[in-house]
Amino acid sequence: MEIAPLLFFFLAGACLAAGAQTLSTGQLVQQVINNELYANQNDHSHWIYLDSDAVPGKNTLKLVVQTLDGTVSKAIRLNGRPLTPQERSQDQAKMESVVNDPAIREKQRKNGQHDDQQSISMMKMLPQGFIWTNAGESNGEITLRFKPNPAFTPPTYAARVFAAMAGEVTVDAKQKRVKVLTGSLVQPVEFGWGILGKMDPGGTFRVVRTEVAPGEWEITETHVHIQGHMLIFKSISQQEDEVSSHYKAIPAGLTLRQAAQMLTDNTIAKELGMGLENSEK
Repeated sequence: MEIAPLLFFFLAGACLAAGAQTLSTGQLVQQVINNELYANQNDHSHWIYLDSDAVPGKNTLKLVVQTLDGTVSKAIRLNGRPLTPQERSQDQAKMESVVNDPAIREKQRKNGQHDDQQSISMMKMLPQGFIWTNAGESNGEITLRFKPNPAFTPPTYAARVFAAMAGEVTVDAKQKRVKVLTGSLVQPVEFGWGILGKMDPGGTFRVVRTEVAPGEWEITETHVHIQGHMLIFKSISQQEDEVSSHYKAIPAGLTLRQAAQMLTDNTIAKELGMGLENSEK
């Protein structure tokens, strides 16, 4: 069950109480969802950025380049240390496989498309899925709180997990864009009366969004800590902390092969002034 990618659906609808007060709640919710869907469909931005992804036992720091043809990355550090020659070779081979193998790029594209489709379906359930309250506005931010709607029946397993969460959203009052989203699982979620699986209450998530360019918002922090079990004995754990920074728009017309070459010869690290070009030494 993929938990972290589905957090996006909260981001699209979390500002549902941050609009004109003359609208009814239902009208406001639908308006915000429609606006977010439009923005998502018309977002053609691609970025170069630094990404730190920590899961139990592994912390990877890498440079990422998004292009029209796909995304390539280069690991800079592993568990706080430079990569060994063997690890660098394996990482280089992985990057080259993305460039040279259309099947890998197609899988990458389909995975992204799948996440988008799930996010859209989740967005459409937001008006009925939660009870929202406006906690006030200050310093250009609106604070919203949400809790499960007991009258709502989630249509999928993933929806059942998120529909059992409660939390708080910080919204940019001027742009009506979500800045911070926090929440926790306030009740257990069982699948097949607990035989097939169960998500334990107390799990938390936190998502931070940053305006990386005028009008362009990206998720720059994702923290997910959820416990449970599936299929009786198999423990599941969504424990991940991912932070990205140093966003820069890709050069116009940059190809996937050119992006890979820029990662290989450290051009990107030098251009961004990260001081990472010597990390392999």
